[in-house]
Amino acid sequence: MNAVLQPSACFHCGLPVPVGSSWLVTIDDVPRAMCCPGCEAVAQTIVDIGQSAYYRDRDEYAVNAADATLVPPELRLYSNDDAQFARDASSCEATLSVEGIRCAACVWLIERQLTRLPGVQAASLNVATERLYVRWSRAECEPGDILQAVRQVGYTAYPYDAVRHGERLQKASKTLGRQLFVAGLSMMQVMMYVAPAYLAEDGTLDDNMASLMRWASLLLTLPAICYSAMPFFQGAWASLRARTLGMDVPVALGILAAFFGSVVATFTGRGEVYYDSATMFIFLLLCSRYFELQARRKAASALERLQHALPASASLMAGFPDDRATTLVPAGSLAVGDVILVKPGEAIAADSVIIEGTSALDLSLLTGESAAQRRKTGERVPGGAINASAALILRVLKPARESTLSDLLKLIERAGSGKPQIAQWADKVAAWFVLGLLLFAIAVFAFWSWHDPSQAWPVAIAVLVVSCPCALSLATPTALAAATDSLLRRGVLIVQPHVLETLHRATHIVFDKTGTLTLGRPVLRQTEGLGSMGEDACLQVAAALEAGSAHPLAQAILAAAEGLPGQPPRAHAEQLQEVQGQGLEGIVDGVRYRLGNAAFVAALAGPPLGDTAVGMQGMTPLYLGTQGRWLTRFLLSDALRPEAADVVAYFHRRGKQVVLLSGDQEALTQSVATELGINTACGECLPDEKLDFVQQLQATGAVVAMVGDGINDAAVLSGADVSFAMGSGAALAQAHADTVLLSSQLVSVLDTAKTAARSMRIIRENLGWATLYNLTAIPAAALGFLNPWLSGVGMAASSAVVIANALRLRKV
Repeated sequence: MNAVLQPSACFHCGLPVPVGSSWLVTIDDVPRAMCCPGCEAVAQTIVDIGQSAYYRDRDEYAVNAADATLVPPELRLYSNDDAQFARDASSCEATLSVEGIRCAACVWLIERQLTRLPGVQAASLNVATERLYVRWSRAECEPGDILQAVRQVGYTAYPYDAVRHGERLQKASKTLGRQLFVAGLSMMQVMMYVAPAYLAEDGTLDDNMASLMRWASLLLTLPAICYSAMPFFQGAWASLRARTLGMDVPVALGILAAFFGSVVATFTGRGEVYYDSATMFIFLLLCSRYFELQARRKAASALERLQHALPASASLMAGFPDDRATTLVPAGSLAVGDVILVKPGEAIAADSVIIEGTSALDLSLLTGESAAQRRKTGERVPGGAINASAALILRVLKPARESTLSDLLKLIERAGSGKPQIAQWADKVAAWFVLGLLLFAIAVFAFWSWHDPSQAWPVAIAVLVVSCPCALSLATPTALAAATDSLLRRGVLIVQPHVLETLHRATHIVFDKTGTLTLGRPVLRQTEGLGSMGEDACLQVAAALEAGSAHPLAQAILAAAEGLPGQPPRAHAEQLQEVQGQGLEGIVDGVRYRLGNAAFVAALAGPPLGDTAVGMQGMTPLYLGTQGRWLTRFLLSDALRPEAADVVAYFHRRGKQVVLLSGDQEALTQSVATELGINTACGECLPDEKLDFVQQLQATGAVVAMVGDGINDAAVLSGADVSFAMGSGAALAQAHADTVLLSSQLVSVLDTAKTAARSMRIIRENLGWATLYNLTAIPAAALGFLNPWLSGVGMAASSAVVIANALRLRKV
């Protein structure tokens, strides 16, 4: 039976509603009063996730501060049974959005809090995208426990939703902008009042006037302390509640020490005031964090574009072809076989095939290629592509949730779910750095209290202010985020966090052959005349015979014929007959021809003129002949990718060992290896033999990078230290790879290697700068060479240098 809910009580928890309060939440179309912002936020969340029935069915109020358990009910609405969390029978995983991220220090605090939670197997927060990846045991933990643990250290987490995430990022940016404005205004006004004290000679400034200026400075500093500095105080308090020393702790202590020391001096009329230093420090630090926030937004921009690329709706043509009227329906409701209309400028909602129309498609989000690609009737198009020119009518091949872009987004959910070793090292150093800094500040204060008490307070404040653990923590994640964004815009999706670091130190680069170093389809490599008929004319006859065939060899002949300059229109073959596995026979311009293997053609053309195996070198021959005459031999093979030689040469120049492993014939494998200058090549390798080869290399201390595309490469891609899967390859291979080459171009491996080298160099530069700065600035402050406001300038500049240096990686 429902509880009797009093109008004067909070509709959520039952506590009295303060007089004049304006906290309201609309529940079941009725505005309901709330007692505080916390209950308002909780109730709004319950409504937003579609659980308003909680209020209709409850038999008591929600827990409040008077209860023993402070677990908001919306956190308990999530269960391990939810499909969005399921991973396997024993564990669950989720990608969550986290509100309240202020800087890299927040990442360390949240991860540390979650790793202490029983049942949590992995927790990693991506500072660039502000998304938290968590994996936990079904038996020991529930999603509500994880959300509550994050809440306990002052942050809010919820299952990722692109729209809500974008709205929250905009709100956070506006809030930080307002705090920065207030801090800047306070700083400028305070500077006006302290300037006379700095400029006046001894005895020229009246005591009453000096006291008035101090009191005015105090009033002008209060907005900066009470509003602009709140992110630092909240971060420090969250760290202390979690029994850790986060990087906001020394910052908050420096601000409070400067402010309260100045307040004491203002009330007593003795000593120095540091209102100008406090406001300047808050302003400069907020500037640094604002730049950091913008850097993280830019670094995550490519991922956000992908998240918003799939359309929410589609134009369904339910009566096609008789009725061409369209109905706007949710994209998620599309089923296989549905017919949809896509107008110019619209995104394609699901993988489809064109049944009417020809248009140019923008595939840049999927492949990184900026040039539009023509698609005509009968060709397949991926979900997420943008129709750039003419209207298309398509038949859906896969539901929207299984489209190419959706699969890509699933891979993105894995991206950034961990940290490379160098980032983990920086986090550990920064954590110990904070403890060491606090102890050092106490020691410095004690020394100056004995040596020169008048300098003890400003020197201690300067030591706390000048230190920059944020620069140390920002050095690696900012660079990696910028590099990842740059690569994604070029069609390279980094799925695992260690890719750039591991690729940079890789000793062996192992390539698959078919579809990786080669195009994966045959092309005409050579034409040898065997009679008096010209080679181009022979090619036209062969194309006429192959015109209706879908065989890969036929497509190679047709592609070669289309490239012939100035040729007359192709003739049509008559009385065409195909002999399975042997070739084709037909009449072209009144002459009977055969195209196929040597034995098949010999039955019409007579005995061959010589050894049909001469000069083939692993290539596939096709013979063309007519009555009593051999005309030509076409040699076809799987062609090398145009960029393959440059990619292999680059790794050779970098001193890395290049290896070719292929399941193809040994002769073909050795031929490709010779052409590319690869010294180690093995053909006819089964999947387990490829894996054994890589593991043997690793046993000798080698760091192996693997590039492949087929289903038979899945095992070795998983076993390699770092792996790449071609975007046009098998989905299973992509699922086991650390990196997916969306553009399906081998040159992307070269781009990634170059970016990895630049990233590691910039990370070392950032770490070196942050270390050198702290080793120089902290002793200078401890010796009294830096006053508090100058220390604030140095601290902000240090973070700005690290961020600006990292953003150089975004340049393509």
